[in-house]
Amino acid sequence: MSRLVACLLLLSVSGSVLAQEKAAAPAKEEKITFDQHILPIFREKCGSCHNANDKKGDLVLDNYGLAMQGGASGEVVRTDGDASQSQLYLVIAHLSEPKMPPQQPKMPDEQLTLVRKWIEGGALENAGSKAKPKKNAAMAKVEISNQRPAGPPPMPENLPIDPLLVASRGNGVTALAVNPWSPIAAVAGHKQIFLYNTVSLELEGVLPFPEGVAHILKFTRDGQWLMAGGGRGSHSGKVILWDLKTGKRIAEVGSEYDVVLAADISPDHTQVALGGPKKIVRVYDTSTGELLYEKNKHTDWITALEFSPDGVLLATADRSNGLVVWEAFTGREFYFLTGHTGPITDVSWGPDSNILASCSEDTTIRLWEMQNGNQIKNWGAHGGGVSAVEITRDNRIASTGRDNTAKLWDINGTAIKAFPGLADLGMEVGFDADADRILAGDLTGVVQVWNAKDAAVVGQLNTNPLSLAKRIETTAQAYAAAEAVTTQTTAGLAALNKGIADRKAAADAAVKVLADAQAAVDPTTKAKAAADADAVAKTAVLTTSETALTTAQAAQTKAATERDALKKAAADLDVKVKAANEAVAASDAAVVAALAAVEAKPGDAAVKAAAVEATKKSTDALAALSELTKQKSASIQELPTKTEAVGVTTATLNATKAARDKAATDKAAADKAAADATAKLKAVTDAAAVAKVNADKAVAAAVVTPELQKQVTDADAAAKAAMAKSAAIKAQLDRLNGAKGRTLQVAETPAK
Repeated sequence: MSRLVACLLLLSVSGSVLAQEKAAAPAKEEKITFDQHILPIFREKCGSCHNANDKKGDLVLDNYGLAMQGGASGEVVRTDGDASQSQLYLVIAHLSEPKMPPQQPKMPDEQLTLVRKWIEGGALENAGSKAKPKKNAAMAKVEISNQRPAGPPPMPENLPIDPLLVASRGNGVTALAVNPWSPIAAVAGHKQIFLYNTVSLELEGVLPFPEGVAHILKFTRDGQWLMAGGGRGSHSGKVILWDLKTGKRIAEVGSEYDVVLAADISPDHTQVALGGPKKIVRVYDTSTGELLYEKNKHTDWITALEFSPDGVLLATADRSNGLVVWEAFTGREFYFLTGHTGPITDVSWGPDSNILASCSEDTTIRLWEMQNGNQIKNWGAHGGGVSAVEITRDNRIASTGRDNTAKLWDINGTAIKAFPGLADLGMEVGFDADADRILAGDLTGVVQVWNAKDAAVVGQLNTNPLSLAKRIETTAQAYAAAEAVTTQTTAGLAALNKGIADRKAAADAAVKVLADAQAAVDPTTKAKAAADADAVAKTAVLTTSETALTTAQAAQTKAATERDALKKAAADLDVKVKAANEAVAASDAAVVAALAAVEAKPGDAAVKAAAVEATKKSTDALAALSELTKQKSASIQELPTKTEAVGVTTATLNATKAARDKAATDKAAADKAAADATAKLKAVTDAAAVAKVNADKAVAAAVVTPELQKQVTDADAAAKAAMAKSAAIKAQLDRLNGAKGRTLQVAETPAK
């Protein structure tokens, strides 16, 4: 259906609507002319000094031709309608030196107003004069280039994003264009143009188009301006130019009596070409709005036209398969290209200006070369008909048509990728070279956006977006939902990470317990060895002390025995001495008796022998007593030594016994210490073994398995995605809230 359908729908508007919109023209203001209004003032106020005879400063003001020539300092009257830059007005209004007339009050305000209006009206000579068209300073000629312009790409800056109206349903995509250097797509809506970001798919601006519906949108080759052509069927048509950054209207071109269906601006910004149901191609000067030339070769509605990128040629096409290439600046016919058998719906130039692509309802895309005007390629592109075609700057070809599909081709017509999914007939196509995305709009008003590489659907734009208030409401709801998801996913990730951290902390604690337990084994082992060695040493000391005690006991016993033996011997000697004394006494008595007997019986030999015997026995007894006395004396002398020896050995025995008792106590303590050390070593070893088991379990439990790592990675990705989505929605919400109250003034609104 494409553009032609939209055009037909517009033409069905009843004449009554046109009658309702037609307003009574306001009364024209009186034309201010030199001869009728200004010459009398100049003669009265300036004529004495600035006449043909007295030309002060070589300036004559009582003659129109000479006044317009100016004086010695140059032109004094501007013909572009800018009184503020006309030297004559500035000096007579006393706004600049030298003030005129000299040393006199300035002219009355009513005279100054007439002079100002005369200049603003084009400085006309008489009632039959026509004002020269005013030049639009914004429409300066630019250098033609296919290269990326210097500086950042042009982007809308703080434009309103609230639709001027929201219909019950969207209109078909009657026009679509993608900026060659910025991620901006322009989409036609009803009485407005929507500027979408082709990366974020967010609405970046709304441009009022009260002229009606735009049927053609194009960005200038440098991407700085947007052009729209359209209007109201059988009523009016116009081409509008906006500055993309500011949204300011910088030019209005043409004043058709029917809708503009095709239009383009030349690469150097000096010309605008347009066409429509009137079958006439008109080319205008953009700076003045003057018609440069028009061509009426076409026999049916003009449906497509485009300047070549070098600005040399202009291709135009119509509903009856007519395709003409013109010299852009002269309007001379360059080629008449024949081949299509159905209405031509679109044309597009290759970046080198040597290849022209055209598409038609006959289902084909055709390529033409400009050396000889020959057709070089021809292929069936879309069943039912091709609605739109665009050659990209890297010489791929994007198209869409009645098969509800967009397609991408190479320059030889070989299919690269198909992009299905349009809800209805494809009407318009665009291509974002930087983002490598293809856009296609259908009859339902939806613009589908795909990645060119893999045909993945990126999202949608449409011709009937929600109001700003509704978008703020839905975005706020989406933000709340996104924040809830962010909270949930972040909590899930935190729980996973906490579980891992807790298990790692438990593993670290278990490993530390194991390390501490293992660290305790070595000193405990050493302590046990020391305790065992001490017990052995203490046992050796005890053994030595017990041996010494035995020896001391033996020495003490021996000394006591010897003392006791000596005491007994002394006692025995006492008895013997006593007996010996008694024997001596007895022997002495016997001697006395024997001597007495001898005396009594001196001659008695027996008595004498008995006396001798008694004397001998007395001597023996005395000798025995002497010997015993000597022995007793010796015993008495030896007894202290033996007694002392007993004391010494007893003291030694006591000391040795005390040493033995201490050694026994020390050994018992050493044995207990060794037993305690053994028990402690066992406890420490057992604890280390338990700690090893626990540590192994804890470490095993803390291991991040691939499955767990995947859970964490997935949870982290989900959390980041949720946060990114939430942040993006928040940024969008902030952006929408920040856009409240933005307005864009329309320079001129047609009468309703």
